[in-house]
Amino acid sequence: MIPNQFTDVAERNGAEGLNAETGLDDTSYFWSMPENRLELWAWLESSRLADVVPREFYKERSVVIEERRMRTDSNPEGRLFEQFAATAYVAHNYGRSNIGWPSEVSQINATEAMEFHRKYYVGANIVVAVVGDVKASEAMPMLEKYFSKVPAGPKPEEMTTVEPKQFAEKTVTIREQTQPIYIEGYHRPDYHDPDDAVYDAISDIFSNGRVSRLYRSLVRDQQIAAEAVGFSGFPGTKYPGLFVFGAVPLPGHTPAEMRDAIHKEIEKLKTTDVTDDELQMYKTRTRADLLRGLADNQGLANDLAEYQTRYGDWRELFLQLDKVDKVTKADIQRVANTVFVASNRTSAEIDTAAPDTATRAPAAKDGDAQ
Repeated sequence: MIPNQFTDVAERNGAEGLNAETGLDDTSYFWSMPENRLELWAWLESSRLADVVPREFYKERSVVIEERRMRTDSNPEGRLFEQFAATAYVAHNYGRSNIGWPSEVSQINATEAMEFHRKYYVGANIVVAVVGDVKASEAMPMLEKYFSKVPAGPKPEEMTTVEPKQFAEKTVTIREQTQPIYIEGYHRPDYHDPDDAVYDAISDIFSNGRVSRLYRSLVRDQQIAAEAVGFSGFPGTKYPGLFVFGAVPLPGHTPAEMRDAIHKEIEKLKTTDVTDDELQMYKTRTRADLLRGLADNQGLANDLAEYQTRYGDWRELFLQLDKVDKVTKADIQRVANTVFVASNRTSAEIDTAAPDTATRAPAAKDGDAQ
């Protein structure tokens, strides 16, 4: 065995940005190579998929365990979000820890990992995007030559468990001497929902920059929070997820103040139309973000692969702006009144634990009652 041989070969041939990331919905591998090393890339990447040998598996398992300790077990915010998701979901796997529970990670073996690889790392479940100074007429035969050795399938079965409708408010409280935080989430449909762009609009209006509602209210005007956000797609987007609001209080302020201030802004959204400027800024920024994302090879490849994976057609990427342009003030108010209700809410907070004020009783003096 030659440690890190894959990376060494790639980098000696000009590879840059060689990395991978995984979430609850998918795993991505991405890197850049010189145009004249396309065939080497195809050979290396297809071999990684088709000719896997789990060398140093247990060493890497230890790395994952340590990563969990660092990002979750030793991180109050990590623990809060883990407990938040576990409380919000009662049936769906979105309630499970992304990195895995300690008892699971510590016991998985190389045989089980290979069985997982054989099930999910198949042609029917993989999208490959190549962007750069290449011609499709030359690249496609090369890609077919190397990637044809990756087993075709079958495509893994879809998850059938559906999270039931939440009908009671749920709360999580962690008490310890650390930075207080407040978050709350509301169940929403997946990205196929016709109102998906409406949720994006609410996220933009509530927390995109210093002109957003939460920043102006909690951070600038009231000066009670260091940060305030509202975002969609937690913990994933493939299945129905959560729309999350959250704030980090400044010293002297509490999670309860964050909750009340956020609820006040949500009620405004329910009862009063957003302004023309807010709606137009969302649409303008979304268009600009799409164009900026396509400005380099990495962004273009990521977007094409994502939309091909999501919709089965990369062209859907260029239809998103039509959906954005159709969002109205009435849509935003309707979604807010339907989704942001107490019975659909799960909240979680870190309360700074009060110091232990208990003191030992003074020793009795002679003559005192015993």
